[in-house]
Amino acid sequence: MAAQLKRARARLRVEYVLALDGAEPPTDHCRPVLLALSSADRRRQRELDAPRHLLECEQCALLSEPLLGRGPTRTDEVHVPINADPDIVAARQAARELAARAGFEGTDLTMLATAVSEVARNIVRFTDGGEVTIELLERPQRGIRVVARDTGPGIGDVGRALQDGFSTYDGLGLGLPGSRRLMDEFSIDSDVGQGTTVTMTKWIVKKG
Repeated sequence: MAAQLKRARARLRVEYVLALDGAEPPTDHCRPVLLALSSADRRRQRELDAPRHLLECEQCALLSEPLLGRGPTRTDEVHVPINADPDIVAARQAARELAARAGFEGTDLTMLATAVSEVARNIVRFTDGGEVTIELLERPQRGIRVVARDTGPGIGDVGRALQDGFSTYDGLGLGLPGSRRLMDEFSIDSDVGQGTTVTMTKWIVKKG
């Protein structure tokens, strides 16, 4: 009875956020993923490959926030703990929301979100956890700074890690080299056995 009640509540939460959104999910895969998130069913999330779906479906990424108990923030600095795949989505979405407030749009917004996804994914794949901080900057011009920190094994050869094709995990295939290309400023501070800090900045280019 308790399990049935839990599933019913999870389904109601999904239908509620869909009603608030006012749009039907774009694929047949969306509702099952959202239901797995709402019910906190990690086994079902793995079966559905929920993290990948949320990276590919912007509507579900937005709808997942209230289902995961994360509301939108209005501060100028956001801290996202990174420990598992769903946290990659949370960091990406936090970056998109803050960057949109800053005035980023179109391709620049996508590039920023992708770079954040990659550095967060590195933390999940290669360390025991960390944090991504996204900060709205006003000087010397308007932009977004992203700092990804972990206390993992560190990078022995930073130069090699920044070469294309160095990473062998099954991600988007961009890794650190791709993140560096997507951002305007990029630096790595890494100590073997101590951890790594990646700092990236993207500035809004004034038009006209």
